[in-house]
Amino acid sequence: MEFLNRASVTLRLTLLFTSVSAAVLLLLGLQISALFEKHFEELDKSLLLGKLELINHELEKIHTNNELNALPALLERFLVGHNDLQVQVLTDEGQTLYITKHADLPHELLNVDNSRVQLIRWTGSNSKSYRGLAALATTAIPGSKPVRVALATDLSHHQQFIHSFNVTLWTIMAFAALLNGFLGWLTVRYGLAPLREISRATAGITANHLDSRLEMESFPAELAEVVKALNEMLARLEESFHRLSDFSSDLAHELRTPVSNLMTQTQVTLSKARTQSDYQKVLASNAEEFEQLSRMIADMLFLAKSDNALMVPHSGKVDLMVEILSLLEFYDALTEEKELAITCKGDGTVVGDRLMLRRAISNLLSNAIRYTPQHGHIDVSVKVYNETTVALYVANTGKTIAAEHLPRLFDRFYRTDTSRQRSGEGTGLGLAITQSIVKAHGGAVDVRSANGTSTFEIRLPTQ
Repeated sequence: MEFLNRASVTLRLTLLFTSVSAAVLLLLGLQISALFEKHFEELDKSLLLGKLELINHELEKIHTNNELNALPALLERFLVGHNDLQVQVLTDEGQTLYITKHADLPHELLNVDNSRVQLIRWTGSNSKSYRGLAALATTAIPGSKPVRVALATDLSHHQQFIHSFNVTLWTIMAFAALLNGFLGWLTVRYGLAPLREISRATAGITANHLDSRLEMESFPAELAEVVKALNEMLARLEESFHRLSDFSSDLAHELRTPVSNLMTQTQVTLSKARTQSDYQKVLASNAEEFEQLSRMIADMLFLAKSDNALMVPHSGKVDLMVEILSLLEFYDALTEEKELAITCKGDGTVVGDRLMLRRAISNLLSNAIRYTPQHGHIDVSVKVYNETTVALYVANTGKTIAAEHLPRLFDRFYRTDTSRQRSGEGTGLGLAITQSIVKAHGGAVDVRSANGTSTFEIRLPTQ
């Protein structure tokens, strides 16, 4: 069993095909042999019954004892040329009236029940097989009792033919089984050729050639789903590698700026003697850069936990409007500085981790405040989305986001500004964190932008 488990599919299918073919041929051979045996038995029975009828006919014409004494000579003439046939005629007392030369009929045949004619097979003292029958016959002699007639035929000729036939039959069937196995192997090899083509095609796919795809038209319908799944997997891998490459580049860029600032300020400060006040300013500036790095590292650890399903929210009732009003109070200074108009409406309670959801909402609000121009407007609303879902909307006025940027706004470090300049104190991970938190709660996040208004939507389950 272990060998079969480790064997190739070609070998296993070939063995299965050969075994089934051999079993079918074996059953066919046994059936043919049985039919031949039955056929010869019917021939023997027909022969013996014919001779029995002939002997009965001659016995019915005997009217005197003298005619009965002449029976042996009469039967000898009738049995000329039937060397394989043995005949014995006995009286009711068991006296033999006639017996062929070298006849060796068993007692079970001579004493068989004569109520019905039945064939009996046995092996004689000469190791030959015989088949025979016995029956009662009457004469026309007045007052005489029936005589017993027993006939048997030698099966040696039949057995020689059957033996020769069986040798030929089984030889042909063995060859046919091997031929079927070979043809099965060829069929399996040909049938599995598309799989080898898939293996050959995928072997050349590397991280640098993830754009390669398998041509579905080149494969049979049975493998169409497999090829489609492989192509979809390659598409996902290509997208993931591109995202990973972009993320690595963005990460290097984001880390390079604060590290470069730290190195430059430190080197300039160390280039000559400074006053205590100068050192304090440099240290304060460095502390801001370290704080920026710390936030970025903390955000990346948070996202790493989310990617590895290690972020487990604590379930509890969360009033979204209460959290929104609390956060707007926190951002009050920023909104007053930019003279922003903010409206809040609606109400809704969801189930989730209050601190995580607060962080997600905070990211959306800070993002809206950052990108809303002076004297702009921010609209925050909470609505019932359906029976099991509540939706939170954060809409702000400002520059319309191009459609090609919308699907990637939640990617890490992604910015619509191609110059990649850092703005404010953000790390470029706020929206990515928001998406991770929402997905961890079984919700969804979306964004749309048109006519100078951008709207972020969060859908969260209510239970």
